[in-house]
Amino acid sequence: MKMKRTAAALMAAALLVSGCNNGGAQQTEAPAETTAAEPEKQVGEMRDITTQQVVEEMGLGINLGNTFESSGISGTMVSSFEKGWGSPTISQPLIQGYADAGFGVLRVPVAWSNMMAEDYTISAEYIARVGEVVDWALDSGMYVILNEHWDGGWWEKFPTEKEECMKKYTRIWEQISEYFRDHGDKLMFESLNEEGGWDSIWNRYSGTEGEAKEESYGLLNEINQKFVDIVRASGGNNEKRHLLIAGYNTDVELTCDKLFVMPNDPAGRCAVSVHYYTPSTFCILERDASWGKARKTWGHPKEVEEMERLMDMLKERFVDNGVPVIVGEYGCVALRNKEPVEIRRFNLIAAEEMLKRKMCPVLWDTTGTFYDRYFFTMKDEEFRKGLERLKAGESLKEELLADTKKESASASGTDDAA
Repeated sequence: MKMKRTAAALMAAALLVSGCNNGGAQQTEAPAETTAAEPEKQVGEMRDITTQQVVEEMGLGINLGNTFESSGISGTMVSSFEKGWGSPTISQPLIQGYADAGFGVLRVPVAWSNMMAEDYTISAEYIARVGEVVDWALDSGMYVILNEHWDGGWWEKFPTEKEECMKKYTRIWEQISEYFRDHGDKLMFESLNEEGGWDSIWNRYSGTEGEAKEESYGLLNEINQKFVDIVRASGGNNEKRHLLIAGYNTDVELTCDKLFVMPNDPAGRCAVSVHYYTPSTFCILERDASWGKARKTWGHPKEVEEMERLMDMLKERFVDNGVPVIVGEYGCVALRNKEPVEIRRFNLIAAEEMLKRKMCPVLWDTTGTFYDRYFFTMKDEEFRKGLERLKAGESLKEELLADTKKESASASGTDDAA
């Protein structure tokens, strides 16, 4: 998944340019900074509802990507980071637009190190601004998943500077837990993004299965347990808050490995998070790279079988054993070298395969990808309609694969495309 971060950085740079040219559309800017008294915080309900019920109630989700998780920005104002990777200032109508488009959960990635003091105190202005956006999403009726994201890459230091990194991680979640402790159960905390796995210790390509692999998995398991312990000890609604536990690099196969262990949770309210960008040569690459050749199409029977296999693996390892699954990021996000029909096919079938296994799909989205942050609507109306049909319980798979079956039949020299 490290390749996705590299691609995301390139995409962010492109979006920073394209975000300045959106047909001359204007958006009313929200105040960039919180200078008045801290806004009144929400006090919400904690229902007697299982985490699996929450996941199913979420339905379809989308990410507020390349916004609060931006890092490496020169600036001392919250707005510098919020807009640093090409996003316009987030407004209440913009957030309401996600709900109006049919999404039931908004994932908000955050780099909490932005404007952070040396003792790891999060900027009051920064957390208040994130809180404002979270509240807008909750007011719209959506769930919110709030995480600690890549955050400038300090996660890579865990193997060599574990004590200091754990101190920083603890301070971050103590402050988040305190700030949002009274929010209701539609706010979910996520332990981390996809950085839970360290190539400096072990990687899947080394061919070794010994102590190094156990050490890397053990470190992630320890961090996830620390996350649960911090949140539960913070009191208030956090004693029963539904929590999302990041899998190993949020990779499906690596997370399904027996060495990945869900943390002990006295409340019994944890789900597991994975990401799905398979095949990465289709989902991520817009041009050939050293590690792969960019693919423009998806839908061959073998590709569909691969998706089904991985979704079944998740279901059997987690859902069937009482552990809910949220696919916190998924999608074909490399758009420039593909026809819209190919992108829709992958994204809709992936969402369908997740939903029918009672998992929640959360589309990765950045400014200018799938949702228009200037006009507050989905950019592809056919895609939006497809998502609505999935929400209504329809199956689109055979319909979306009809053309690929005809092409396969034609290539094999047969007339039967059924």
